[in-house]
Amino acid sequence: MRIHYLICASLILGLALPAFAGSTRNDDLARIASATDVFHDIVDTPDSSIPLDVIQSAACIAIIPGDKRFAFFFGGQYGKGLVTCRVGQRWSAPAFVMISGGSFGFQFGGSSTSLILVFRNRDGLKQLLGDKFKIGGDATAAAGPIGRHVGASTDLELHAEILTYSRSRGIFAGISLNGAVFEPDRDGDVAMYGPSVHTEQILNGKVAAPQPTESLLSEIKKYALG
Repeated sequence: MRIHYLICASLILGLALPAFAGSTRNDDLARIASATDVFHDIVDTPDSSIPLDVIQSAACIAIIPGDKRFAFFFGGQYGKGLVTCRVGQRWSAPAFVMISGGSFGFQFGGSSTSLILVFRNRDGLKQLLGDKFKIGGDATAAAGPIGRHVGASTDLELHAEILTYSRSRGIFAGISLNGAVFEPDRDGDVAMYGPSVHTEQILNGKVAAPQPTESLLSEIKKYALG
């Protein structure tokens, strides 16, 4: 029995380690392409999408595409994605991010879960520019409302710094990510922009958006700028 547990642990470790490995430019490009697909699929669903009101008032949008490599790791969860922020009438180049912990559960051996986090104001952005923060602890968060318009959303949703959403098995819904830790993926930024560029520069629009990000930023601008 002990050998059986050791074998299972080794298999889980083997699946999980790629998620913890440093990012390469090819990893970044794959994340950008996946994030573009996730965002398009979610906002293009008329009756079960992020409300346009929420998108159009967003300060930043983070997208964590689901990937089966992001497996359970001894009870923890882990995912990689990107975030872009509003800079006047445009959106910044994406900075790369990671999310871990919480109870949202990237599925092991089954379907994966994609996440979208909508940062409502500059207070959420301040947390984003820090080293890392806990969702629901360092920044208030709530499962986001669903539908074309906010309508009868609760005060909690409307006043939360971050609204959180998930898509799994084709089903899209608001989700609680309280307890999850959100932080920059420095390896991802270095792979795309080089070692001298930092998250704050990227999200404040000081860094030109690379050509591979044009489709994603165009998709976001189409909905977020009205």
